[in-house]
Amino acid sequence: MRSETAHPLPATANDHAPAARRRPHRAGLAAALSLLACAAWAQGPANTPSPAGKSELPAVQRAVHVCASCHGDFGRSTHKLYPALAGQTREYMIRQMKDFRDQARAETDIQAYMWGISALLTDEQIEGLADYYAAQTPLPGKSRNAKLEAEGKQIFEQGVGDHTVRACTSCHGSNAQGDGAAPRLAGLHAEYVFRQLQAFKTPLRRHGNVMKSEAMALSDAQMKALAAYVMSK
Repeated sequence: MRSETAHPLPATANDHAPAARRRPHRAGLAAALSLLACAAWAQGPANTPSPAGKSELPAVQRAVHVCASCHGDFGRSTHKLYPALAGQTREYMIRQMKDFRDQARAETDIQAYMWGISALLTDEQIEGLADYYAAQTPLPGKSRNAKLEAEGKQIFEQGVGDHTVRACTSCHGSNAQGDGAAPRLAGLHAEYVFRQLQAFKTPLRRHGNVMKSEAMALSDAQMKALAAYVMSK
C-alpha cells in the first residue's frame, strides 16, 4: 500500500489536436477501463472501510493507480495539460468526478477518457479518491513571469473594476488554498487554469454559475495573469 496519495482529472485540449496527440489516451483507455472494471467487480464485504477511511479500500487504491497515469503519483501532476490533484478540496473533487460521470463536464479532449473512466466509479470510490487526494501534499508553486504574476495577484486579491469581477480570495482563500466547493488553485499549471477559465465561458462546464459570471468579465490577458499567479503559489 502506498504511504502517500495520487492525483485529479485530465485537462482540456483542442478538439482538433493532431491524432498523434490524442492516440495515447485512446490506447490507454481500454486498459484503464479494464482495471477499474475489476475494481468495481471487487466491491463487496472485503472492501469494508477501515478506520483510515474509504481511501484505503482496495478498489480505491486500484483507481488511484489508474489516475496516476495522467495526474502523477500522489496527484502531483507535472504535465501542463493535467491538473494536480494533491491537496484538492474533498467537496470539489467529489462534485467534479460526479459531473464527469453524469457527463455534465464536456471539455472536448477529455470526454472519451474521463467519461469512460468515471462511468465505472461508485459513489464510495469517488469519496475514497477525494479523501486520498485531499490528504496528499502538493508540489510547491512555480514562478515563471514575475510581472505577469504581479498583475494576476492584483486581480486575485482585489478583483477588477467596481466589483465587475470580485476578488478571488473571497471564495478560493488568501493563498488560493480552496475551501469546500471552491477548489484549490495554488500550484495548478497555468495552461490548465487558463483553459478552464475559458471553458466557463461556454456550455462545456454546466455547473459553477459564480465562475461563469466572473469568467465572462475577464479578458484573455487577465485570465493568463491570474493563471500565472496561482501557479506561483
